[in-house]
Amino acid sequence: MFIFAPTFFKTDNFLLKLKNIDMKAMVCRAFGTPQSLKLEDVPSPKPGVGQILISVKSAGVNFPDSLIIAGRYQFQPEMPFSPGGEVSGVVKELGEGVNHLKLGDEVIATTGWGGYAEEVTAPAYNVIPKPKTLDYDTAAGFIWTYGTAYHALKDRGELQAGQVVLVLGAAGGVGLAAVELAKAMGATVIAAASTEEKLAICKAKGADETINYVEEDLKARIKELTNKKGVDIVLDPVGGDMTDPALRGIAWGGKYLVVGFAAGSIPKLPLNLVLLKACSVTGVFWGSFWRKYPEKNYQNMLELGEMASKGLVKPHISKVYPLEKAADAILSITNRQVKGKAVVKVSE
Repeated sequence: MFIFAPTFFKTDNFLLKLKNIDMKAMVCRAFGTPQSLKLEDVPSPKPGVGQILISVKSAGVNFPDSLIIAGRYQFQPEMPFSPGGEVSGVVKELGEGVNHLKLGDEVIATTGWGGYAEEVTAPAYNVIPKPKTLDYDTAAGFIWTYGTAYHALKDRGELQAGQVVLVLGAAGGVGLAAVELAKAMGATVIAAASTEEKLAICKAKGADETINYVEEDLKARIKELTNKKGVDIVLDPVGGDMTDPALRGIAWGGKYLVVGFAAGSIPKLPLNLVLLKACSVTGVFWGSFWRKYPEKNYQNMLELGEMASKGLVKPHISKVYPLEKAADAILSITNRQVKGKAVVKVSE
């Protein structure tokens, strides 16, 4: 039996009287901005069938955290709730039917929401052992970005060794994960970002070539770097003004992977180019994928854990925030100030 959402807490006064209020969490009680989150004492959750209760060490910060508290995300929990879709921590309690982990195991997990709290439950199929190569802070920033990028490249893009991949917003969480993963999968990687500082990080993570799309013409530079052939795959978590020139720089039969719209605007595509280039425009919605195909996603997570254990991939953590400063962490993401990942430290 699969349970798709984390157990969190209820506000019914009678229920509160029956339960011990024994953990702290950043709570959203009404849709709004990150500043509306409040640190509160709330009841500890209990794991249901097929779930695991995790004592949270750290939680990764992702762009969807800002959307979910604003009521603009594709999946929406009931009020009140805590944001935070990925965590690292220790197994505290096992629900019925869970046998691949034991109490005290160090783990990383996808929760969807609920992670900005001292304890959270997660579906067992979304929990894997924490790679020994990653500390809790680094591990907390692993699953969402690498899970998204790996699903994009492996499942949606069907990346083959030797292909050329262009990553837009390459210094962001998903972008930097895609740079590392595409390189590990045998691709030639072109990283595109807005500053030389960001591009230096991309080079350190394995990018073969870089494009500063503030100072350079994106389409012309793509053609120059590929001897006018174009790129086989574009991975785009940004949208906005970069989509059109990136599409114009795609090779015949290429694949354009639509991951998100961090720039804030949803572009309109010139479909005549899709026809002339015989290319495909493919949506990448990892949040839906892991709910619809938990077994496939679990296998992906195991493969990612193995890559991390071998040192092939490792999240770049730009800043760690205390739990009470979770709002600042989310704002740093929405303001595009983060290179790689930001993390909320919940407990030592």
